[in-house]
Amino acid sequence: MILNLRVDHKIADIQSMENISKDIDELFWRLQEKYSIGEYIEISTCNRKEYYIHNDYILEDDELLSHENQSIIIEYGPSAVIHLLRMTSGLESMIVGEDQILGQVKDSKKKANKDHHCGRVLDTVFTKAIHVGQVVRNKTNINKGSVSIGSAAIDLAEKHMGNLDDKSVLVIGAGKMGKLVAKALAEKDLNAIFVANRTYYVAVELAKDLGGEAILFADLEKYLAEADLVISATSAPHTIIDKNRLLTIDRNYDGLMMVDIANPRDISDDVSEIGVKLFNIDDLREIADTNTQLRIKEFGEAENIIDDEFNLLKESFKIMEVEDTLASLRVSMEEIRQRETQKARAKLSDVDGSAKILDNLTNSIVNKIFFDISKKVKNAAKQEDKDILEAVEYIFNFD
Repeated sequence: MILNLRVDHKIADIQSMENISKDIDELFWRLQEKYSIGEYIEISTCNRKEYYIHNDYILEDDELLSHENQSIIIEYGPSAVIHLLRMTSGLESMIVGEDQILGQVKDSKKKANKDHHCGRVLDTVFTKAIHVGQVVRNKTNINKGSVSIGSAAIDLAEKHMGNLDDKSVLVIGAGKMGKLVAKALAEKDLNAIFVANRTYYVAVELAKDLGGEAILFADLEKYLAEADLVISATSAPHTIIDKNRLLTIDRNYDGLMMVDIANPRDISDDVSEIGVKLFNIDDLREIADTNTQLRIKEFGEAENIIDDEFNLLKESFKIMEVEDTLASLRVSMEEIRQRETQKARAKLSDVDGSAKILDNLTNSIVNKIFFDISKKVKNAAKQEDKDILEAVEYIFNFD
């Protein structure tokens, strides 16, 4: 069974998501303790926290899945897989059509492979999901001219500050999200742009691309004193800016706007108490809704692609189910071939070249017989002909 545990922007605001993400982690580890889950992939972004699990022993009515936190979405089998296909296609993103989720899913799969907990089933499902995301983007306009979370943050800033020309901007965090912010800022005629990151050389590289200036994380207060706009997108597990930190800086905060697009959040809510205009991911929803309306006509075509690819995936799984039986059959046939070949060799030991002739002949016979059997078994699997599959399993059960 494939199981999906998740929380995302559709059912939770940023604060709820932070809390529910911890609940999902706890639920996963309790399932892990009970079932020794060997195959799983975790996806964690600013707008979602998900686990995909493959385990044939977890029951849908397990008491652990009757979770007290109703904000955790739990889906099984086809529903879980279709959600993944929709997600990689950009249909489940806050910013519909954004490309970042596809890269995030690839990274999650890569990490699971590296950590040795992405088995054959999830590898097949995620490979298909990544393929579907690429096909949808190639065959529809779902991502044409699409904004990202980073560019949406800039749109939000312009909505509240007006034109950003001649403004001083501080970007905190030079990871993937920080780069998206920087890409959007590069199109503006700014007075100055500063990039801070805990790893200084990463900030240097990004600042170079922008024509901005990299700063040391330790010098953050100096640049917070001068910035008109601060956009923060680090991967820190805790807040890095709060009211007390800002109060150590001599400046008027009434003109400062901060946009926090990190999850967990980088900036504490209490900065609003001293006049800072603070916004977070939840405040991007209006811009996201406008973006969705521009792409709504692409949904139908994208969903048709998803349906077609899901049916192909189901066929792949049907064939996977009989591959073990076919593998056992192939091994058994090879054992018979070698045994009978040895007998024939003993009888023809005085004939020159007989060993090679016999080996080629028996190989050819087995390959031709196995090809026909394999083809018919796979067709039966695709057509879900249980009578034939059960008969094959019974006849070729060599245990």
